[in-house]
Amino acid sequence: MHPTKIESESSARQHLVSICRRLYEKDLIAAGDGNVSMRLGDERVLVTPSGFHKGFLSPDDLIVTDLAGKRLRGSHRPSSEFLMHAVAYAERPDVAAVVHAHPPFTVALALAGVSLGDCVLSETCLLLGPVPTAPYSTPTTDEVPRTLRPFLRTANAIVLDRHGALTLGRTLDEAWHRMEALEHAARITHAARALGPVAPLPPRDVEKLESLARALGIP
Repeated sequence: MHPTKIESESSARQHLVSICRRLYEKDLIAAGDGNVSMRLGDERVLVTPSGFHKGFLSPDDLIVTDLAGKRLRGSHRPSSEFLMHAVAYAERPDVAAVVHAHPPFTVALALAGVSLGDCVLSETCLLLGPVPTAPYSTPTTDEVPRTLRPFLRTANAIVLDRHGALTLGRTLDEAWHRMEALEHAARITHAARALGPVAPLPPRDVEKLESLARALGIP
């Protein structure tokens, strides 16, 4: 059972739609990009519909599914990329929300072969932890969960090669904050690399940040 208090379905619908709107307003999604889900309980998930512009959803557009993505309630098809949400919930019982977006600077760095895996910004390292880049997999296919699975146990933010990013959270707000922080770090990294070489923090300082994160209860 997930330890985080689960919102009522009515509140969750309003909350999830507001997060989708923020993703659009922050230029983290465009057109039909992205998908967001959150737990309604141990066996039910609220998820965005397939084929909709996520910046203009209404609460009634959202779908209730089981953990495998089977529709339980709603008139639309659940996200065609629910497989990545399903594997996240299966691998991480502490996770109550998943955000998938296409943050431009994060995607651009990945296309250029620049990893966000090194700890460069202390605040970002505290909030996100390690940020691996998963190899390319064909969207909407079972290649995606197979590719993601090795990273999910140890990462709260994962860059998907040529396919955006995925962030996880104990709450929907935490998953959203991690997506925003990931793109913020990518923008700073891009700007810094344009000015000169960027050195990661020394291992000793990274270890201190990891200890601090544990002390603060950041998974």
